[in-house]
Amino acid sequence: MPEMPAAPIRHLVIVLGDQLDHDSTAFDGFDPARDLVWMAEVAQESTHVWSAKPRIAIFLSAMRHFAAELSERHLPLRYARLDDADNTGTLAGELQRAIADLRPQGLILTAPGDWRVLQALRGVAAQAGLPLELRDDTHFFSTVREFAAHAQGRKQLRLEYWYRELRKKHGVLMDGQQPVGGQWNFDADNRESFGKAGPQNVPPPFFIEPDVTTREVIDLVNTRFADHPGSLDHFAWPVTRADALRALDDFIQLRLPRFGQFEDAMWAGEVWLWHSQLSAALNLKLLNPREVVAAAEAAHRSGHAPLAAVEGFIRQILGWREYVRGIYWTQMPGYLDRNALDAQAPLPAWYWTGETEMACLREAITQTLAHGYAHHIQRLMVTGLYALLLGVRPQAVHEWYLSVYVDAVEWVELPNTLGMSQYGDGGLLGSKPYVATGKYIQRMSNHCGGCRFDPAQSTGPKACPFTTLYWDFLMRHETMLRQNPRMAMQMKNLDRLAPEARGAIAEQARAHRDAQT
Repeated sequence: MPEMPAAPIRHLVIVLGDQLDHDSTAFDGFDPARDLVWMAEVAQESTHVWSAKPRIAIFLSAMRHFAAELSERHLPLRYARLDDADNTGTLAGELQRAIADLRPQGLILTAPGDWRVLQALRGVAAQAGLPLELRDDTHFFSTVREFAAHAQGRKQLRLEYWYRELRKKHGVLMDGQQPVGGQWNFDADNRESFGKAGPQNVPPPFFIEPDVTTREVIDLVNTRFADHPGSLDHFAWPVTRADALRALDDFIQLRLPRFGQFEDAMWAGEVWLWHSQLSAALNLKLLNPREVVAAAEAAHRSGHAPLAAVEGFIRQILGWREYVRGIYWTQMPGYLDRNALDAQAPLPAWYWTGETEMACLREAITQTLAHGYAHHIQRLMVTGLYALLLGVRPQAVHEWYLSVYVDAVEWVELPNTLGMSQYGDGGLLGSKPYVATGKYIQRMSNHCGGCRFDPAQSTGPKACPFTTLYWDFLMRHETMLRQNPRMAMQMKNLDRLAPEARGAIAEQARAHRDAQT
């Protein structure tokens, strides 16, 4: 461990578990003779929602590896470990203890990704009478201030316009002032299913062998959080920048060329397909989005990957990721409490086990608990869609997503869940509720072939719950949905249902809903 600065300490530089970036603004002007880095593992960050083991492990392992790198660079560091005997269990408590021991003159913090954490640390600084210098997070392409200026005076905050603005500003996939290929969005080219033959020539899974530090963390999590959901038997996530760069190279070389074509498709037993496994590394700040976008753009320029795949991937990072961050920080703290559909049902208990007869949900949830991962269609159009149709309270859905996914940090998870998936914000983020019958899942996967439910049926013993609940959702929210132009076709389909069919569907939906509580 590097020598501690001679007293008095000028700045205590706070580094949180999702800020593992050696180029972070927190380190600007750092003087090893006068400043000290502070990091802390605390139980509260794994228990304020009932976090799954893979999510706990990736944070702890990545933090410990980053701390070791700081020590190798001879940066003075105070690091509180979860298993330290005097650990208070909260970020606020650990920071208070460090302030009492070290008596710094001030605190420095790069803007965190969680409103709750920011308020807790601000409270500690105020109580201690210390200045807290909050610095911009330059990890992102844009600032929250830029998004707020973009949003000023707009009736709707749509991704497409913000995405185009950022493409132009940063010169990404541009030929002068025009988008490469003559259009901004190639989403229509990226919706293929695998067909009956299934996915062919899938690249082998990208795998990081857990090192000594990660194995120690796995043992700690299995012991300390034994009653938490999920498994660490398959833990192989990048937890260092070097490993994250290997994951990026694996994606660009082996997966990006076919990523777009099949980005929405699902297949039983195929966890990774052509997806990148980079979101966790990005959200921990082990990768910079600029280098990820640049690598993808270079793959297109060289002819290695088609434009539709590259544009679709870049839109997720330069577009969607920046967009939801802007939504989060301009709408919090009130955003967390939104429930535009007045959904009040509890989350079914089997979301924590995967023990359900519905094959698509069983597949997505068991995969999630085993790996801490599911791709965006599994999240939006399987686990999220079912919760939306069932009428689950969106805050309960949010807490589940924040718990089970290794890439879940609240700034990105909350808008995706409450807004995009559950329509809890009433259309601030998404222009319509993303609802569909079980026929969508049948078209995009092979799950229905082995399921006892038939997605073509909405009533009767073989009726698919997705299909039953879909029509019930349209009926329950009919007045509101008729005011949305993007729902016009679905409402026309609803109009074709005879009164007797409506009644039978509503009754079957009630029976199904009652069986989940």
